[in-house]
Amino acid sequence: MNDWDHAFTGKPKQGLVQAHSFAGATSFFRAPYRRDLSGIDVAVTGIPLDIATTNRPGARLGPRAIRAASISLAWERPWPWTVDPMEELAIVDYGDCEIPPGSELCSVAHIEAHVAQILQSGAAALLLGGDHFISYPSICAHAKVHGPLSLIHFDAHTDTWPSSGAGINHGTMFYKAAKEGLVRPETSIQIGIRTTNEDTLGYEILSAADVHTRPVSELLQQIKKRVGATPVYLTFDIDCLDPAFAPGTGTPVPGGLSSFQALNIIRGLTGINLVGMDVVEVAPSYDHAEITALAAAQISIELLCLYAESSRANSGGLN
Repeated sequence: MNDWDHAFTGKPKQGLVQAHSFAGATSFFRAPYRRDLSGIDVAVTGIPLDIATTNRPGARLGPRAIRAASISLAWERPWPWTVDPMEELAIVDYGDCEIPPGSELCSVAHIEAHVAQILQSGAAALLLGGDHFISYPSICAHAKVHGPLSLIHFDAHTDTWPSSGAGINHGTMFYKAAKEGLVRPETSIQIGIRTTNEDTLGYEILSAADVHTRPVSELLQQIKKRVGATPVYLTFDIDCLDPAFAPGTGTPVPGGLSSFQALNIIRGLTGINLVGMDVVEVAPSYDHAEITALAAAQISIELLCLYAESSRANSGGLN
């Protein structure tokens, strides 16, 4: 009975965990907490930062909420995948990035160093936000390993508003990433957009209306054609979902995707060269019955399914 709490006693590739969802430490999908990344394929890490928000704060509590919601899903292989990423991949919960008090810009450099440490070990990273600006330091770290990235970006907003100076804002990071050559807009695509921004910077856009009115097979063909074989960073802002499915977020916009529509697209992305990923903007203070955190946990584990399938196709990993 002393080995049941898998956050402390489990091992990577332990597969399904049969344990009460209301007890035990809340690691991500019961993965063991571990800082030694020797032999690890993916490190899941929380980035509890929300100082870049422009509307409602609270996403700093997102990583904790996503972990807690994931426990109720940890007992079965994610449907309808044939791969269990917790068995196929050596996955650990790397804990949270410590956000130092004081300078906002210090936090950016600190997050980049945190992600870089994971990548330098040979593991991939799945980040749990935190506000969406955390994607920027993560992309900085990934671009240093993989070169300029293609972005698959699920969101209600383009997040490409002009940025001046070194300040941080969760609506500017993909402007910064494009202007700095970290992301290639010509091979990137944004999905679920339903806010106005006249300058796309060359990013291709699949609006929420496109997702609602076009066959998913067409959407997937367009996404895959856009990114090709380039290294892909996939970022999922939970406000891509309609507030009916994800009320617990800082900048909700009506008319968004359903959970099924988003998951259906993710499930169809097999074959892309996925190198990095994050799920952001869960703000549990505005959630109801944990439905936003649960959606984020489901999206997170399905990104790991996608990564596992990609690893199979690319001869044992993408790093």
